[in-house]
Amino acid sequence: MNKIYPTAADALDGIVEDGQLLAVGGFGLCGIPEALIDALRDSGVQNLTVISNNAGVDGFGLGKLLETRQIKKMISSYVGENKEFERQYLTGELELEFTPQGTLAEKLRAGGAGIPAFFTRTGVGTVVAEGKELREFDGETYVMERSFRPDVALVKAHTADKSGNLQFRRTARNFNPAAAMAGQVCIVEAEHIVEIGEMDPDQVHLPGIYVHRIVHNPHPEKRIERRTITERTED
Repeated sequence: MNKIYPTAADALDGIVEDGQLLAVGGFGLCGIPEALIDALRDSGVQNLTVISNNAGVDGFGLGKLLETRQIKKMISSYVGENKEFERQYLTGELELEFTPQGTLAEKLRAGGAGIPAFFTRTGVGTVVAEGKELREFDGETYVMERSFRPDVALVKAHTADKSGNLQFRRTARNFNPAAAMAGQVCIVEAEHIVEIGEMDPDQVHLPGIYVHRIVHNPHPEKRIERRTITERTED
């Protein structure tokens, strides 16, 4: 089955709707599905709840969807690089569910594995555990966390074949495989697309069974979130 769509807008067409729960891969600005985020903005869908490690930066990544007010709630572990996020949250315009980073990853992984909930010690005794079931195991208190099963996952891959087998590149792998597995529908943006059979099976990072649609984006912008430079001095 050829899962390739001609544009990001075509890949989202008939899939994204108002009020959905979305998982978006990436860590900071590394490994984010830039073209799919732009197409999501242009689609005009509203009242989205977005699961992502963080919320991009002002004017880029998920920050674009915050500027257009298409996100009503973020489920994240870090949001410190986005001034518009801060403004909306502090004024009560944006809901926020802070989730410890490891718990966020496991909620996606478990959702993809068909596990509805799990227990963890992370967050016990903090606001993270408020309103959640607590249970004791071997003398230690654990909090129950419900897994994620988002309506749609938007994922960035380095290489995809036409059946959806994926390879990720270095740290750009981050949350992408877990988001892909958790999503009921997974849409992938890939820099390179190859024919079925060209990818070494031992080098497949995520099998195509999880992938429903693919769009080719050969020239992503790949911004650096924060660049620190040390000036070279003459000896």
